[in-house]
Order: sequence, then C-alpha cells, then structure tokens
Amino acid sequence: MSIAAEVGQRIRFYRKEQKMSQEHLAEVCNFHPTYIGQLERGEKNATLESIYRITQGLGISMSQLLEHLDAFEKEAESIPLQVYHQLLPLPREKQKKAKKVWEDILELME
Repeated sequence: MSIAAEVGQRIRFYRKEQKMSQEHLAEVCNFHPTYIGQLERGEKNATLESIYRITQGLGISMSQLLEHLDAFEKEAESIPLQVYHQLLPLPREKQKKAKKVWEDILELME
C-alpha cells in the first residue's frame, strides 16, 4: 500500500465516523467531490494545503490524521500497526468491542 492510499483510508475512516458524505466533505473543504474520492482511493497525492483543509473539514488535527505514518514502511514488521490497520476500517462500535476484548486479554495475562 502506498502512503497516499494509507492517508486516503484514514480520510475515509474519519469522514465515515462523522457520517459525512464525500460530497459534504468536498463542499466544506471547497473541493470537487471527485477529488475527495480520488484521495480516499489513493489515486491522488494530497498537498499539505489540501490535507490541512480536509482535517479542518473533519474537525481533526493534521497530527491525528498523520500519526504513525513514519512507521508505515515498517508495517510488515509492526504488530501494532497491523492491528491498527485491521481496526481502522471497522465501525466505531466494533472498535470499542475489540478494545474491550484486548483489555480482557491483558487482564488475564497479569
């Protein structure tokens, strides 16, 4: 997966988490809806200006969108990043359930 595709997945995740359509996000950010779709699919590389406008439209910080991106190339070796990528596309409720299961496992390991 490319970095553009990774950032695109994250944009899609935060957009869906807020129950926003691509069209609405595009309108808020003053972009064409096609551009948002291209970013989410990793077909376009976003400029810093575009990323800033998107994060503002989503109500998140740039650092939140880009966190752990520096470890992206080491993803195959990183178990936490593998788990992160498995959880990222899931709805918030399923993420919460997975977190609870993880907490229960940690408690059993003590």
